[in-house]
Amino acid sequence: MKVRVFYHDKCFDGASSAALFSRFYRERIRNDVDFVFSGLLHRAGSLFDENHFDGDENAIVDFKYSSSPKITWWFDHHQSAFLTPADAAHFERDQSNRKFYDPDFKSCTSLIAMIAEQRFGFDPYPVAELIHWTDIVDGAMYPDAGTAVEMKAPAMKLTMLIESAQDYSFVPRLIPLLVTRPLAEILEEPFVAPLLPPLLERHQRSIAMLKQRIESKDGVLFFDVSDQDLEGYNKFIPYYLHPESIYSVGLSKSSFRVKVSVGSNPWAPSEPVVNLAKICERYGGGGHARVGAISFNVDQQDVARKAAAEIVQELRASVRS
Repeated sequence: MKVRVFYHDKCFDGASSAALFSRFYRERIRNDVDFVFSGLLHRAGSLFDENHFDGDENAIVDFKYSSSPKITWWFDHHQSAFLTPADAAHFERDQSNRKFYDPDFKSCTSLIAMIAEQRFGFDPYPVAELIHWTDIVDGAMYPDAGTAVEMKAPAMKLTMLIESAQDYSFVPRLIPLLVTRPLAEILEEPFVAPLLPPLLERHQRSIAMLKQRIESKDGVLFFDVSDQDLEGYNKFIPYYLHPESIYSVGLSKSSFRVKVSVGSNPWAPSEPVVNLAKICERYGGGGHARVGAISFNVDQQDVARKAAAEIVQELRASVRS
């Protein structure tokens, strides 16, 4: 039997959600199963291709809702989980006891762990380390910016590896290890260990680049690194460099999109009050109240830059008022 698990790609919580779902499924649903892991990315246009829903069961974790009848499991915690009101209504009508949503959870992994334990008798204790770190990473629960940027903890190194992966087979290969091995041991795997030194070097270069590019005004940071190979940069670097900031807006580019990232400083000198998901939704993006993003086609750089400038103005006005 084939179970295809779709997960938020280039995301520690996305990979961890896929890993935890597969362990739970094997232990509490059925064990005669082959898992196929498929990453999904937010991009302009259609997010799903029905032809890819080819498993005997198809699950989506840590990603937007699909009303396709081929999707048999769904878990998500993003405020912007539904593409349309019709999708939200479809979810509300669902009686399968296989689709779960709670935007109050810091990570989708911890949501899956809670549901799997309470409703299906799954024991999350053996994967407690993973659940603990997904809440910290996805919920930005770091005690300080140094913990988020200095890359000392194994989970932080794995986050960097996952967010920077260029080989599409890397994360699907990594996923099963996340729920069977201690995180520090995974870093020693022959297909993992050689990737780390160049990424750590690149991380240092990205800190230096952002230090040059960031413009700080009225508690809001703005930077444009769309001319640099910095997709997957550590999103806490701006706050590490500018602890006085409350919000940040960044423009970056990859092979398939131009991205506007909108975030708030978890250690801000005053509380962020603007709901960033709602701002991003106006431009076709989404996220959480404290962090969001918008994806534009690669040929829409001017449109993305205009959107970023408008958001910067809106946030700076909110801080001044």
